[in-house]
Amino acid sequence: MDGLLRSHRAQLVGTAVAAAATTATLISVYNSLSKRSRRYDLDKDVLRSISRAPKLLDGENKSNNHLPAPEPKYEYDEDLIREQLARNYAFFGDEAMAKVRKGTVVVVGCGGVGSWAAVMLVRSGLSKIRLVDFDYVTLSSLNRHATAALPDVGTPKVQCVARALKQIARWVEVDTKVEVWRKEDGAQLLAGADWVVDAIDNIQTKVDLLKYCHENGIKVFSSMGAGAKSDPTRVQIADIANTVYDPLARAVRQRLRRLGVPAGVPVVYSTEVPGDVGLLPLPEEEFKKGKVGELGVLDEWRVRILPVLGPLPAIFGLHIATYVLSELAGKPLANPLAIKNRRKLYERMLRDLQTREAKRAGTLVGRIPLDEDDVALLFEDVHRGRSVVPPHAVPVKPTLVRWDPARPLGVENVVVMDAGEAGVHESDGGEGGPGAWGEDVREAVRRRVEEVERWRGWVM
Repeated sequence: MDGLLRSHRAQLVGTAVAAAATTATLISVYNSLSKRSRRYDLDKDVLRSISRAPKLLDGENKSNNHLPAPEPKYEYDEDLIREQLARNYAFFGDEAMAKVRKGTVVVVGCGGVGSWAAVMLVRSGLSKIRLVDFDYVTLSSLNRHATAALPDVGTPKVQCVARALKQIARWVEVDTKVEVWRKEDGAQLLAGADWVVDAIDNIQTKVDLLKYCHENGIKVFSSMGAGAKSDPTRVQIADIANTVYDPLARAVRQRLRRLGVPAGVPVVYSTEVPGDVGLLPLPEEEFKKGKVGELGVLDEWRVRILPVLGPLPAIFGLHIATYVLSELAGKPLANPLAIKNRRKLYERMLRDLQTREAKRAGTLVGRIPLDEDDVALLFEDVHRGRSVVPPHAVPVKPTLVRWDPARPLGVENVVVMDAGEAGVHESDGGEGGPGAWGEDVREAVRRRVEEVERWRGWVM
């Protein structure tokens, strides 16, 4: 009798297990079919969007500002969104990703840097983005732009980026503005922003935007110069106040300080000292029109631009996206790379130069036409922390010296030497100078002067 009962119980358990397994299989099949159906609907929605995108016919004027009609509101399936963002959720967690998805970012400048920042922000879960740029895609844009292709040439950059973003994330809200950001009327372009990405080429507009954000409590991340750079290992993130080696960062930093913004702006920049490269050439007829520095699509916007190796702007954009995403998630970068801080050294070298100039003049002199930033430029960027005298050793006591006693003091007429070498240079009753050295030193100085003038020409 007990055996029969045990056999009956075993049959019941087996039946229950089989039923549970069948139910689980049916649920799994249902979920799989349901997900496949939702994916199929999503694919059809994407194809409909692509078919609605404006196509330029042969002979059509491609320089119009007409953007695609706004997408109808659509409730996208949350399960599919979370599947697409699964690795971001695994990295940040649900709470942090909720903050990312609620964030709003305004990208000002949608070229080589801004386009990559925008793409990775949206790929990582940002649901609301505004793109601001007055410019159009050109053939020369294609070596560095994140989304531009041949059919986009002649169309607004913001339209080109927006179309790609909608193909990446169907739920994203993209607001496009084919406009120039101006300090007089740029407030509405930044309205509602949790973060602003500054990827502007023009220095004065960049400074105006950073100052506006600082004064109005808007978080902003700025891109410095990716032009003429090629070494990805030199790309860093720092406060604008702590940047070194980058001439564009130096120019922006100086202007911001004069406007009362000494620090508080995170930037991406490169510590690489660029090689012997120059501005792209202009046709001869442009030189005949007047000063080439005044040429531009708009007032003060440069026509002559630096050569650009495409991957570097992309790397800058990815740095920006990573920083902003981490901030939105409430998980900021914990250990930013240490930056050289030689402020005391620069102060000492500047005081020493002023003392030398007073000794040379035989009387007290007023403020010399150099500051600590000029010292940093000369010591770090131009002379790479080494003496101008071969074998170009690292000075035990680095010293700034006027190179040619007959010429005015300025960054083009100051070199780095060790204190002992400076004594030789200023020998003969203070009338030393280039004649105290051989042709090798004079040639080294000529190269340094050319470099200073070239860098100043890029950023003035």
